[in-house]
Amino acid sequence: MSAIDLLTDHHQYYLYAGHTDMRKSFHGLCGVVNNELGKQVNDRDIFIFLNKRCTHIKLLLYETDGFTLLYRRLHKGRFSLPSTTAIGGAMHLSTTELLSMLSGLHLHRTRKRA
Repeated sequence: MSAIDLLTDHHQYYLYAGHTDMRKSFHGLCGVVNNELGKQVNDRDIFIFLNKRCTHIKLLLYETDGFTLLYRRLHKGRFSLPSTTAIGGAMHLSTTELLSMLSGLHLHRTRKRA
């Protein structure tokens, strides 16, 4: 299974708005999803967590045969947060926003002028 195959428009992506202790594993991150976001982990949603300095990122997803946890740590720099507003403790991201964030690109949403 390739990480790129996982990151498609088939999923909904939720970036947790708080900071996460990167020592948390499957059960700890599921607890954040359930208790802080009020959501259930399912096969349609991928939950994204960052540490305080935005140098570590974890993606949690559930598949029919178990959980998958992707973990990435940067040696230099920080992950850039998309300009999205958090609703209910999480920011909803598009596939493009997530892939851009992981690759270090900076996307900015433009506002429509009246």
